[in-house]
Amino acid sequence: MGTLYFVRHGQASFGALDYDNLSDLGIRQAVRLGEYWRERGVKFDAVITGTLKRHVQTWNGIAEGLGIERDDVLPWPGLNEYDSEAIIATIHPEKLEKADSPEMYRHHFRLLRTGLAAWMQGKTEPVGMPSYIDFLAGVTTALDHVRDRHHGAKVLVVSSGGPISTAVGHVLGTSPETTIELNMRIRNTSITEFAFTPKRHMLVTYNTLPHLDGPDYESWVTYA
Repeated sequence: MGTLYFVRHGQASFGALDYDNLSDLGIRQAVRLGEYWRERGVKFDAVITGTLKRHVQTWNGIAEGLGIERDDVLPWPGLNEYDSEAIIATIHPEKLEKADSPEMYRHHFRLLRTGLAAWMQGKTEPVGMPSYIDFLAGVTTALDHVRDRHHGAKVLVVSSGGPISTAVGHVLGTSPETTIELNMRIRNTSITEFAFTPKRHMLVTYNTLPHLDGPDYESWVTYA
């Protein structure tokens, strides 16, 4: 029996010109997660990351907290996030104003939910993105790789909310609507744990933040 830990990237730069960079808080979240694991003697037999900057930066922060360096990290493009702007543009072609208020944030995520549902149902083809079937395959082939190559090992995957919720939805057989809701609530540097055998994955925990437990880290809990 092996253990697979999916970690969502640290807080990125929502609303900035380049979202794909960790904020200062996002870096601290990642380092803190590594420290948490180091304090408990957790070591990983394999590390896999998406290829976005925020994935690599999150792994670098975790490695700093763990106090390790390793050159065998496996990049996996199939673990990269969907393009939320391209998803929204399929149902709302007008340019969105920058989200700078609670209502604007809610509006953004309402559109994203609707756009995701249409994409997952094969009703839209977001520009520059794979079909949902191909996106799903990018995630499931990573799960297959872990089962095939790392039986009995501890494996860390650093990715994004979309692929992580997709993995959970695939393992549990949830509806597209449930998978979307899982996606909307996943927190930065949260841990989703699976046990696995050569035949299947089994969900153990979802979206946990043990490294940020306690009043000292209350303000470190973020979603975007």
